Amino acid sequence: MNNRKIFVLISPKNRTSYNFRGDLIKDMIKLGYTVYVTGPNRIDVDKIEQLGARFIEIQNDKNGVNIIADVRYFLQLLKLFKKIKPTITLGYTVKPVIYTAIAARLAGVKSINSMITGVGYLFISKSKRARILKYIVLILYRIGLKCASNVIFQNPDDLNEFVDNKLVSRDKTYIVNGSGVDMSRFRVAPMPEKLTFFMLSRMMYSKGVMEYAMAAEILKREFPDVRFMMLGAFENIQDSIPERQFRERFIDSEILDYSGETNDVVSFIAQSSVYVLPSYREGTPRTVLEAMSMGRPIITTDTPGCRETVVDGHNGFLVPVKDVNALVFAMRKFIEDQSRVSVMGRASENYCSDKYRVEIVNREMIKIMI
Repeated sequence: MNNRKIFVLISPKNRTSYNFRGDLIKDMIKLGYTVYVTGPNRIDVDKIEQLGARFIEIQNDKNGVNIIADVRYFLQLLKLFKKIKPTITLGYTVKPVIYTAIAARLAGVKSINSMITGVGYLFISKSKRARILKYIVLILYRIGLKCASNVIFQNPDDLNEFVDNKLVSRDKTYIVNGSGVDMSRFRVAPMPEKLTFFMLSRMMYSKGVMEYAMAAEILKREFPDVRFMMLGAFENIQDSIPERQFRERFIDSEILDYSGETNDVVSFIAQSSVYVLPSYREGTPRTVLEAMSMGRPIITTDTPGCRETVVDGHNGFLVPVKDVNALVFAMRKFIEDQSRVSVMGRASENYCSDKYRVEIVNREMIKIMI
């Protein structure tokens, strides 16, 4: 009989497992669990193993629509679960949620946990292709979530949408406040001398990148000394912003101070005064939590996942989705009264400490899973 306690984290990308779930991995190890992490390649495996976890490569194209590749991914998960006999599994993002739950149920895992970290592009886009893919994904969600023991959401809007669409029964659903943030790592930093707005995101339309860039373009004409930073990778996937045109309009013209991906997010947030994320929808945006932890006020959208992070007028401002003028108006408030920056920044830190501290979130996660 297997008496070992084994926890398997099924990740879509190695970087998210140590960046967003590193503290959870360490907490599970402290509780006596042997922790395995699956990922699609060998990138940054050393960072995962330094946490004390064992890494297993299972290839997965998180954005692909190849059914053969998906079946192969599912079968590899099933083979793994039958071999190591986990006590608990946790999958997050679409494919790990769906295929982990089905494979874990077939393998006889007792605690099968699915985390919905946001509904993603398919739920937002109105294109014909997205509607077709959404129909398929909804069918797979129904099958996968029926196999799950617990389904964990990061905001009430997503939970209610899944329940209303009969994707999951309400009695197995829970809400936690995002993935939490390590406030000892993302410590409050002094404000920069020059007023600086900052956005960190993959270069995608649904993240609100174009709205941020256009707002910066408008404000830069009137306030040339204000700095607008942008950090994020251009990716060749659905919903991606074309790199060449974007660079010509916003980067080459020096409207945006742009950088690609980095492992040093802290130094970028430290250079900023106000964090901006005009996303169309999120689970709970991790970048917002990190900026809050470092004492930055927030401008984000009044939409699922984002609205929970801001008390409007207290630690920042909420604006409507896709509304460039409203975003300009909110950003202008900080430009014309810069005393708001420090006052709302302190409010952000306090709000983050009360609600989003990683110790609080992980305690809730563990209570649900064990």
